[in-house]
Amino acid sequence: MSRIGKLPIIIPDSVDINYTDSKITVKGKFGTLENQIPKSILVTEDNGQLSVKLKEQKKDSRALHGLYRTLINNMILGVSQQFDLTLILKGVGYRAVVQGNEIILNLGYSHPVKINIPSEIKVEVVQNTTINLKSCDKEALGLFAANIRAWRLPEPYKGKGILYKDEQIIRKAGKSGK
Repeated sequence: MSRIGKLPIIIPDSVDINYTDSKITVKGKFGTLENQIPKSILVTEDNGQLSVKLKEQKKDSRALHGLYRTLINNMILGVSQQFDLTLILKGVGYRAVVQGNEIILNLGYSHPVKINIPSEIKVEVVQNTTINLKSCDKEALGLFAANIRAWRLPEPYKGKGILYKDEQIIRKAGKSGK
């Protein structure tokens, strides 16, 4: 049995949870999230705590036990607190601007890069080089941040590119082996 799957999930007062056989819906002050649950997993609620259990002990269902407990916990945390990520543009002339529902990045290409912002993600640009992303959906937030970062991955020689906050780039010596 999964060690993570055995842990109970504490439900805050501001969160409403509806569970049917194969679907869980979580509502909070920052939004509503839905997820499909396999039939081999049972979700029960008692005394303000949610517990995720297995209906049958099969190899496939045991593998999903901890995963779905974590996914449900992330849904509850997202609608009650929100997740946030910070990206830093490092390089000469690199900057970002939000216009409408697009983020426009100048990353040293001959053209600006325009990326559509999904409706569930809030984007804020601070000082042209710091991008703050907020969302209640952790998966969508990480995917959007990875799509932005894919335009200029950090390179190991000068450390330029799009970095996550507090990310350390392992630097390499140049040609002369300094």
